[in-house]
Amino acid sequence: MMSHHPEPWLVDYAATVASFDWDDAWAALRSDGRSGRPDSVNIADIAVDRHVREGRGDRVAFRFIGRDPGDIDDPVDVTYARLARRTDRFADAMRRRNFGPGTGVATLAGRIPDLYVTALGTLKAQGTFTPLFSAFGPDPISQRMNIGRIRVLVTTPLLYRRKVAPILDRLPHLELVLVCGSTEDELGAGRNRAQRPQVMSFGAFLTEGSDAFEPDLTDPETPALVHFTSGTTGQPKGAVHVHSAVVTHHATGRLVLDLHEDDTFWCTADPGWVTGTSYGIIAPLANGVTTIVDEAEFDAQRWYRILERHAVDVFYTAPTAIRMLQRAGDELAADADLSQLRLVASVGEPLDADAVQWCQRTFGVPVIDTWWQTETGGIMISNHRSQPVRPGSMGRPLPGIDVGLLERDAEGALVTDDDGAPVWVTDPEQSGELALRAGWPSMFRTYLDQDERYRRCFVDGWYRSGDLARRDADGYYWFVGRGDDVIKTSGHLIGPFEVESALNEHPAVAETGVIGKPDPTAGTIVKAFVVLARGHEPTDELNRELIGHARKRLGAAVAPREIEFVDNLPHTRSGKIMRRVLKARELGEDEGDTSTLETAPDRRGSRP
Repeated sequence: MMSHHPEPWLVDYAATVASFDWDDAWAALRSDGRSGRPDSVNIADIAVDRHVREGRGDRVAFRFIGRDPGDIDDPVDVTYARLARRTDRFADAMRRRNFGPGTGVATLAGRIPDLYVTALGTLKAQGTFTPLFSAFGPDPISQRMNIGRIRVLVTTPLLYRRKVAPILDRLPHLELVLVCGSTEDELGAGRNRAQRPQVMSFGAFLTEGSDAFEPDLTDPETPALVHFTSGTTGQPKGAVHVHSAVVTHHATGRLVLDLHEDDTFWCTADPGWVTGTSYGIIAPLANGVTTIVDEAEFDAQRWYRILERHAVDVFYTAPTAIRMLQRAGDELAADADLSQLRLVASVGEPLDADAVQWCQRTFGVPVIDTWWQTETGGIMISNHRSQPVRPGSMGRPLPGIDVGLLERDAEGALVTDDDGAPVWVTDPEQSGELALRAGWPSMFRTYLDQDERYRRCFVDGWYRSGDLARRDADGYYWFVGRGDDVIKTSGHLIGPFEVESALNEHPAVAETGVIGKPDPTAGTIVKAFVVLARGHEPTDELNRELIGHARKRLGAAVAPREIEFVDNLPHTRSGKIMRRVLKARELGEDEGDTSTLETAPDRRGSRP
């Protein structure tokens, strides 16, 4: 197989930062040849219809791979032209049923084609799209649907029977349920069609619409997407994003993921989370690439087959998945032809240096970490393909993004000067709270029904991320931890990621989660929960060895005082370790919102 490695979009970081202007980023998406922000825009028009108008309709937009192993060799290709027609039908059916602009539409499904049609068709109709994670139980489903005032739900027969039908009386806003993969006969010809909500097949709904739908463009500030936070710090919040977010998606698809039109791109994120929408749907389509969608869950051998069989150029996944590939051993990677692959990117938890170095050794391509949040809507800080990667670092701010560090005291409160203004960290290597100057296109515009909570996220025109980081002398940022996760012990402030990274370097360790545990003498001590790699058993000797290893790497003040061996750690589906859940379990407290917890796989594996 012949590999192609086009020139990166971002060649000179400093020059690109100096010359970047969001008006130019808008101009790259405008068909009228003008610069600046247009009066109207629609994400689906940019992501789909634009390519058809400009003669690229025959290009494959999505390559859907079913769950069966044989489906890897027999995928379903959907061109941009076909995607345009099907999303037209969905949008037109919405209009004919008087589901006008602002209608809340949610999906509760896995990675099936109808979900992607729903997302883009909703945007065409100027509705607001809310993806729900298919593993949610009834309570988190009803909570999010009511917050989002969801009028239309798209789901599967199984999920409808098990999770939706039992709670219909708790969903007062719901008017229509579209069931994928079912016919009207299968749903029951004798059902009451006047009943609310009405239940019908997704296919029948599409037949009500025309594929000659003419979407109305809308003000760039019109709400388009509602993403609920993954819940690492408590109750979920519905972050609202607008149609102008597509500018960030397109720009970061180029500047970070380095997407080119002939690429095949694979983002493994579930569309129930912001990454699966921003970078599993919008960013790749806006850049005109072919996107792989695999319906099955993680399997190392399967993933290598997909990477090889479909000649994936750019691979975007979670640190947890990378570490699981690492633990599966080098042999699987060595047996796969990955010569087409030119970039691996990671999102979720920070990617530790050990995993970065393994990726670079194994794949022979740059491996970059990316930092962003549900609230930012797109990547804000990253390493880059064309720049030296500093393993373990978040990278540097993207062009057009201003980042600073707010000084916080030992109790986590912002430090202010005599005039009440926040104090900024200026010294290299000093930790502070990451803050971003407000105004980038994909920034969330509010939390649904929580305007005051939204306002508290900003200080002097800067968005407070809640994440702590330090900046080195060259402007690279290094993740310390969530503000709520930082541990204060014996006068020291300790970021859990630093401790976890050190322990993860040990060959007996597969994964680590670190918390602060109350202690009568020190106030708080560092405790680590360790998942062992296959071939290693929990013993007192190994416990002492790991503590000794951490002390050598970090010093006695930072190293864990206690280690507990566990079979797995609680994660969100987006790959983040839920340290607050670990702490709640340790202290026997209420775990809070756990609706975003993934079903824990066996994370033990062999180290290379």
